Amino acid sequence: MTAPPITLAAIALVAVLTVGVGAYGVRMARTTSDFLVASRSVGPRTNAAAISGEYLSAASFLGVAGLVAKYGADALWYPVGFTAGYLALLLFVAAPLRRSGAYTIPDFAEFRLGSTRLRRLATLVVVLIGWLYLVPQLQGAGLTLRILTGAPSWVGALAVGVVVVANVAGGGMRSITFVQAFQYWLKLTAIGVPAIVLLLHHGADSRPVGAPVPPTVSAETRVDVTTDVVLDVARPVVVQLDGVPTRFDVGQHEVRAGTVLTLAAGSDVPVVDGVPTTDAAWLLPSGGLGGDHPLYETYSLILATFLGTMGLPHVLVRFYTNADGRAARRTTLVVLALLGVFYLFPTVLGVLSRLYVPQLLVTGTTDAAVLLLPGALLSGIGGQLLAALVAAGAVAAFLSTSSGLVVSVAGVLSTDVLRGRVRDFRVAALLAGTVPVALTLALVRLDLSQTVGLAFAVAASTFCPLLVLGIWWRELTAAGAAAGLVVGGALAVAAVVASVVDGGAQGWLGSVVSQPAALSVPAAFLVMIGVSLATRGSAPPDVGRRLLRMHAPERLGMGVDRDVERWGE
Repeated sequence: MTAPPITLAAIALVAVLTVGVGAYGVRMARTTSDFLVASRSVGPRTNAAAISGEYLSAASFLGVAGLVAKYGADALWYPVGFTAGYLALLLFVAAPLRRSGAYTIPDFAEFRLGSTRLRRLATLVVVLIGWLYLVPQLQGAGLTLRILTGAPSWVGALAVGVVVVANVAGGGMRSITFVQAFQYWLKLTAIGVPAIVLLLHHGADSRPVGAPVPPTVSAETRVDVTTDVVLDVARPVVVQLDGVPTRFDVGQHEVRAGTVLTLAAGSDVPVVDGVPTTDAAWLLPSGGLGGDHPLYETYSLILATFLGTMGLPHVLVRFYTNADGRAARRTTLVVLALLGVFYLFPTVLGVLSRLYVPQLLVTGTTDAAVLLLPGALLSGIGGQLLAALVAAGAVAAFLSTSSGLVVSVAGVLSTDVLRGRVRDFRVAALLAGTVPVALTLALVRLDLSQTVGLAFAVAASTFCPLLVLGIWWRELTAAGAAAGLVVGGALAVAAVVASVVDGGAQGWLGSVVSQPAALSVPAAFLVMIGVSLATRGSAPPDVGRRLLRMHAPERLGMGVDRDVERWGE
């Protein structure tokens, strides 16, 4: 598909504005503190917009609507969990973390437990989560550009990587703060306006939502099957496979990669295995997300998204930019409101996608639904304008989240692996962006939200226990924290690797691999507590002073920022 010139112009405009706003921030970035935490001078409202802009990734902009179109009501747990995670952050972490005075998560680990070995382990986990989260962002960029322009997927991934690394290396956190605040409002506009316009258009249509029949196409539709798929058919339907009329009876049918499947106007749509076959089943909850144990998978997903937010390095690093703990709490409240408003719109677009672009259910590639929906509902310049706006928002999503991730990874690499000077940060930014681009080109593509969900599971199984116990439990020791990080991280990463190597596992193994948090998070907490109790004699002697510093109100003046001068300028 080749996008209209207006869509290409919108994408180019977003890239130019991103570089331009970033360049404005570059003029204000001079010191190491500017590059790491914007010298802790960002106001709550600006910081909340920047956090929201960074947090609303490709998974939120494209993936949530795609999962709603595919799985229906059960997919709503993704936006609920993504938003509710900030409630946990507000209640347990935001203010004490800021009062610790740390610059990065490894810095917090060393402050709280006094161990340089634990600091190095935390650095490794930050890099792991950052790269794991960056890969789906870059894959989404490649997918978007391929859909809109027909360019190979690697072009989009490489283009986003170059823009992000240039911005981060130029101005660090100071520069990226302006970029991400601007991009939140762009993304809200880019998804809110099309959702409202298309919903009003649907209001004039007689097509019902939740009918007890399979989804249908309104015009003859061609589907290119690029990977082997197993299709579920709810009632007999005749399709053309490579031009040959073929009858699909009720049941499952294998279709090989490279096949061209053509559906006649008004034809039922066979759906990829695991997806509800009728709109009535799609609308009801408790069907799960395509696995064999929907209840376990749903609870595990809730646990991963709810607790994973507080363990994401690029989210946490933004809280270090607040002036104090009170500002950190105010920032979190504003973030909750901004995210709550945003996630209304992908849900609406997901419902409309099930009705108007159901052919995506044949291959399961519903990540493209938001991009294709405007053209499917509206013809002429109206549809082109909405499609251009959505494309601009999608590009902003890739750029803003990728920027935050590169900043967080570059921050720990520059301070814990290199000497922490400004030029070291720039070298680290180049490394932080190059490796995930290479991984993106080498790995197979998975659903955006599901891939990001695995990154949430790793974060929930590692930094969440470290932060919660480190802030609220005085018995935590460095040995206990390290053991919990290793066990929780190993279990979650094993699930990620298994998903990439063999995504077709069935039964309980398949459910645990796709949603590991229900096992890996409790395991990390239990190991952290058990080993800490067994090594309680190794706790820092001044643990009471460190806890008091994190929990004492700002008016007592006990908070002291960590010394950045040790890294040089």
